[in-house]
Amino acid sequence: MKLFTTSQIAELDKYTIANEPIESIDLMERASGLLAGWIEVHFDTSHRVAVFAGPGNNGGDALAVARMLAEKDYKVDVFIPDSEKKFTDLFLINLGRLKNWNVVKTINWNVEEPLPELIGYDVILDGLFGAGLTRPLSGFPALLVKHLNHAGLPIVSIDMPSGLMGEDNGGIDPDAIIHATYTLTFEFPKLSFFFKENKQFTGKWEVIPIGLHPDAIAQTETRWYYSHSRSMVSILKPRGIFSHKGTYGHALLVAGSLGKMGAAVLSTKGCLRSGVGLLTIHIPKSGNQIVQISVPEAMVSLDKSENLISGIPNLSGFKAIGVGSGIGKANQTVIALELILENYHTPMVIDADAINILSENPEMIDLIPEGSILTPHPLEFERLAGHAASDFERLKLAMNFAKIHRLVLVLKGTYTAIALPDGNCWFNISGNPGMATGGSGDVLTGVLTGLLAQGYTPAEAAILGVYLHGLSGDLSVSNSGISEESLLASDIADGLGLAYGHLKSADDFGKAEKKSQF
Repeated sequence: MKLFTTSQIAELDKYTIANEPIESIDLMERASGLLAGWIEVHFDTSHRVAVFAGPGNNGGDALAVARMLAEKDYKVDVFIPDSEKKFTDLFLINLGRLKNWNVVKTINWNVEEPLPELIGYDVILDGLFGAGLTRPLSGFPALLVKHLNHAGLPIVSIDMPSGLMGEDNGGIDPDAIIHATYTLTFEFPKLSFFFKENKQFTGKWEVIPIGLHPDAIAQTETRWYYSHSRSMVSILKPRGIFSHKGTYGHALLVAGSLGKMGAAVLSTKGCLRSGVGLLTIHIPKSGNQIVQISVPEAMVSLDKSENLISGIPNLSGFKAIGVGSGIGKANQTVIALELILENYHTPMVIDADAINILSENPEMIDLIPEGSILTPHPLEFERLAGHAASDFERLKLAMNFAKIHRLVLVLKGTYTAIALPDGNCWFNISGNPGMATGGSGDVLTGVLTGLLAQGYTPAEAAILGVYLHGLSGDLSVSNSGISEESLLASDIADGLGLAYGHLKSADDFGKAEKKSQF
């Protein structure tokens, strides 16, 4: 599914108004009705609502919602700027519609004036500033935002928390941004919602579809996307009735060292559960019995070394290679990784210690086959590409790295970002906090390697593999009675069958994505 910048979304609004056709005020009324409906579901009429409406169209939304709530017998007070502020036309129309309810209170936007008293209210509706904001808040608006944040009340923000920018928020004072409990964003999540540093501002966010014109969405180009069950189904390859194990590729995993054979086992399980036809794992001699017992479906190639990876098998015949899980960084292992890079020229998966080796030996980066998938977590990526001052800056570094080196870079996190060599980026929305457990990344390495071996392109393998991995974690928690706290990496591997089944079931379209808590 496409994502857009805030300026692009404004253009989509204009197109919808011109081509639906619909008047601007009617589009606002439609959106506000959905917002009011959400509030009705989450807060009953016993809640007294303090509505803060800025002078722009975000404030117009807030005024419309306030009127709709008042019509439903909610106790509502609306705070607006003093009359010296310049109001938009839509703000003024909704202000006129609201005045019959006698709930409007004027705030003098002067730092010398006292701030509104909030004792006795139960919830705040933030409609101060929306996606059109072009600079950080200062002066009285910043003081007001800080005052609302310190009120100790739940805050519902319309479209965006006031003060938050749609993309880059580097250097902005956190006290000058609303710390929302809930953010109800129109039609699309904003890019800034996907960055960890902004979680304190967005709270739980939910997309409110307001019916922007589908032609405008289809025609507007973007480099930003997010994973959605329907788009994942379009990637999924059907399995033919006359297929056999050779149809789905032969993969090689180079994994494990003394004390870390569990990583090899987990990546092996992930690869096998991904649907690969054949799998060979190259491991130290000491891991033979562990692997033969744990994953009998895989074939084993034993290294000459007892306890580490010191060499490589014949690489011919493998459709894909995954390397890094639990291999360590011994000198012999560094040499072995270099041999793989020099002798294998098809896209491969590089993870964990293999990435750390590349960081310490940057001259090896140019040996990586074009289209390969790298899967660093933020600290591993920092070692690889340098420090970034913010999550947004880190993402730009990742996208630049992927483009320069012609690689797919999977930057792991809550919303794993998949940077493609063509300059596009996908955010993954499946998964849950229980997946923050040792071995989860090893399972992902196996899944990605298995998908590559089956003939998926590197971009398809990364986007689908990350989504399946997260979906397996979600279904393991929701369907198997496992709590997030007790979720194991092996549960994620074992749940991949559920994830595939979920995607392939037409009745489950759309249920796989998170709708109200991201």
